[in-house]
Amino acid sequence: MVHVRFEGKSFDFGMRDLNIQPDDSDEKVLERLAQHFEVGVARFEMYVVDRPKNGNLVIRPEAVYG
Repeated sequence: MVHVRFEGKSFDFGMRDLNIQPDDSDEKVLERLAQHFEVGVARFEMYVVDRPKNGNLVIRPEAVYG
């Protein structure tokens, strides 16, 4: 499962839907998301890919504190 927070909305995808694997690089994951949402990969520049132990991926904007 891939959980994405993008433009204030939450999306859930199967990894097959995005043509990614759990061990793909963060760059590849973000490139595939950009393709899926039909935006430039630069839109995901400030995003992070979290990898919980359950094998899912969580893609979200980088948290800024302070």
